[in-house]
Amino acid sequence: MSPSQCRAARGLLKWTQPKLADVSGIGLSTINRYENETRPPRAEAVQKLQSALEGAGVEFLAEGVSGGPGVRMKKH
Repeated sequence: MSPSQCRAARGLLKWTQPKLADVSGIGLSTINRYENETRPPRAEAVQKLQSALEGAGVEFLAEGVSGGPGVRMKKH
């Protein structure tokens, strides 16, 4: 998950950074630095963020022939 995918996923869910911090257990300052691309977090932190977002219904899309990486809501 890239920083831009993280921001986009939060946007789909209408989550604030504090909400993501609460759900994922990752510190707000870590999320802020990650999304602003000022300092990369450890891989475990990114995995926890991604898991929290996926648990809320977000699906992450890899870069492919039809376009770059992205996010969308999972179908129910």
